Amino acid sequence: MERATRERETEQREQAQTNDEAQQCPECNSSNVITDQSERVCEDCGLVLEDDQIDHGPEWRAFNSSERDQKSRVGAPTTKTMHDKGLTTQIDWKDKDAYGRSLDSKKRNQMHRLRKWQERIRTKDAGERNLQFALSEIDRMSSALGVPRSVREVASVIYRRALKEDLIRGRSIEGVATACLYAACRQEGIPRTLEEVTEVARIDQKEIGRTYRYVAKELSLEIQPTDPKEYLPRFASDLDLSEETIAKAREIIDTSAEQGLLSGKSPSGFAAAAIYAASLLCNEKKTQREVADVANVTEVTIRNRYQEQIEAMGFGM
Repeated sequence: MERATRERETEQREQAQTNDEAQQCPECNSSNVITDQSERVCEDCGLVLEDDQIDHGPEWRAFNSSERDQKSRVGAPTTKTMHDKGLTTQIDWKDKDAYGRSLDSKKRNQMHRLRKWQERIRTKDAGERNLQFALSEIDRMSSALGVPRSVREVASVIYRRALKEDLIRGRSIEGVATACLYAACRQEGIPRTLEEVTEVARIDQKEIGRTYRYVAKELSLEIQPTDPKEYLPRFASDLDLSEETIAKAREIIDTSAEQGLLSGKSPSGFAAAAIYAASLLCNEKKTQREVADVANVTEVTIRNRYQEQIEAMGFGM
């Protein structure tokens, strides 16, 4: 037994040594070896170390997305945004056969029944039905907020973790799903305020905030405070402001933050006030009402933050 173990360890060491030698150029002893298509080449001296390697890619070529989809023989990748991870089959809603011809009425009724049963058997119990409903809610709210696909994936993963830790018990599915989406936006650096999330949700803001704090604490989510500068591009785009104004608003936020004015303030309100101040300084004047509507804050908030920022910049009132 010990002898076999020693032989196995010796083989592993020899294999590791062989791999290290293969990664090193025998001509110049450089380890800067790259793989270019089917060849391994030393980038320093240009020596070809190995050619005719196995190409693990497809044997066909495609020059656009539609041609690639046509030639591909595999399905879509798995995703956490679906309760079955996208592994089940789907019956097409088009009532046509393989040749594109329309089906007769008898076949159409049969396909309708098949679709209905296919949808029913995708979920085997109440737990899967609830997960399907929660993930569909996340997808609906994500579309309404205009967040990228990566945020939907992260939100689905957070919800699955909350479900595994039994954090759903005693709380509404909509509340936990919305809290997970808000947490995903915070983690991925996508600026969406709690008010914006509440507008597309089916529950009130108080429950979302309470559930978000509970989920973040129980799952130990590492969420950094929102940087007000993340809101600037979106606010400036809605207000049709120039890059000069955006740069000035960033300068105002940086200067104010260095003096400790950001602590305890709403990031969106702070960004809105910086946009308003920058628009005045760069002769692209916008009214407080216009900025408040875009940022979804009150004019009083903008006035208060604006006065603090102007004083921090050293401008006279």
